[in-house]
Amino acid sequence: MAVGGGAALGAWARWGLGAALNPLFPTIPLGTLAANLIGGYLVGFAVALFHHHAGLSPELKLFLITGFLGGLTTFSTFSAEVVALIERTQYGWALAAAGGHLIGSLAMTALGIATFVVLAR
Repeated sequence: MAVGGGAALGAWARWGLGAALNPLFPTIPLGTLAANLIGGYLVGFAVALFHHHAGLSPELKLFLITGFLGGLTTFSTFSAEVVALIERTQYGWALAAAGGHLIGSLAMTALGIATFVVLAR
């Protein structure tokens, strides 16, 4: 139940980001990028939180990390969007999108961990 409920909420949040942001710049769907960057930040924060507070409920961890953040972030949509750019021979945009997702998500995860460390002091 925890994973399924979290996944449903995460998927709805991802859909909402796409509906709100994708029309702004159709070449690189900003909703998918936002979902992956926000998800990267939140997973970093959550991993640090659950490591620091080992007594927190395992169901809460499943709900938040596996469910909600798993439903929010999306590797398959990102992959399809980058391949579509390649098929349209927009190689520069494809590289920018791939780099933005990968480097951005890693950076946001590190930032999420760092944020927790600062707040936990």
